[in-house]
Amino acid sequence: MTATSEGRSGRRGPTIDLIAREAGVSVPTVSKVINGRADVAPATRRRVEAAIREHGYLRPARPGRRAPLLEVIFHELESEWALEIVRGVERVAGRHQLAVVLTEMQGRRRPGQGWIEGALARRPMGVIAVFSDVDEAMREQLHSRGIPFAVVDPAGEPLHDTPSIGATNWNGGLAATRHLLGLGHRRIGVIGGPAGVLCSRARVDGFRAAMDEAGVPIDPRLVSHGPFQVDEGIATGRRLLARRDRPTAIITGNDLQALGVYQAAREARLHIPEDLSVVGFDDLPIARWVSPPLTTVRQPLIEMAEAAAELVLGIARGEEPAQTRVELSTELIVRESTAPPASIDAA
Repeated sequence: MTATSEGRSGRRGPTIDLIAREAGVSVPTVSKVINGRADVAPATRRRVEAAIREHGYLRPARPGRRAPLLEVIFHELESEWALEIVRGVERVAGRHQLAVVLTEMQGRRRPGQGWIEGALARRPMGVIAVFSDVDEAMREQLHSRGIPFAVVDPAGEPLHDTPSIGATNWNGGLAATRHLLGLGHRRIGVIGGPAGVLCSRARVDGFRAAMDEAGVPIDPRLVSHGPFQVDEGIATGRRLLARRDRPTAIITGNDLQALGVYQAAREARLHIPEDLSVVGFDDLPIARWVSPPLTTVRQPLIEMAEAAAELVLGIARGEEPAQTRVELSTELIVRESTAPPASIDAA
């Protein structure tokens, strides 16, 4: 007869005793693994986690056991983009009298074992991964401990069983390109974000759709992917602007890359927008203050973060999400960095 326990839904499931027997360890050892304690040998931890996954063990709900925390994982924090996300989460945390814990992964897309052990020990109300991901084993660990998890701008394709918040990136790329085509540009360069990241591909796909819609051929030599960094805008901007048949406009994957293109244009003695139009993506606060102010696609970063925070808190209260994938609208913000193209002497 299988040992069971009654979870929050009232259905009976496997007990911690069963997990201990299946893994060949003591009940206290299983308890240590469940609580994220570090003093468990890796091989033992793997056996216990395998038994938890096999039997679908869910830690029984205990009122008041969750810490009043929201945990946010970033692949990196050194940007205004990350600051906007933090602002959104902080707004929700403030309304619910919660603290916010930030974890940076120094550019990695997935956190290591040290993070999951710490998160399980902290027992936050929920975890939000930003522009990163958590592997299946870690998701199952969070689920088995009743810790809700959501992703903002998932790096890969959204998983149907993992709530995620994004923006209409394809529409943003489409709107930016239509704007430039409407001004008369036909030779348009694109500096996209990392090719392996969902939002990057969607923005470039929107560009391709607009060009195809207008019947304008795309020069593949003017389209590239790279990190969402100023340095990428500088390096690729220099390469594009050094061409004899340089583009008359450049769409970038984010505002940071656009700032890099501004620098490359200055070095090439080109004026924006007289000699080169530039469009960014995100609408960070700095976009309004650079010279000239940057035309960009507004991504509602604060609202996306708020939606993710409210989503995990709703799940923590036992509410079922109405949908697992939410996309908020983007909006083209036209400022002074775009204008009709000047004629270029290609001789």
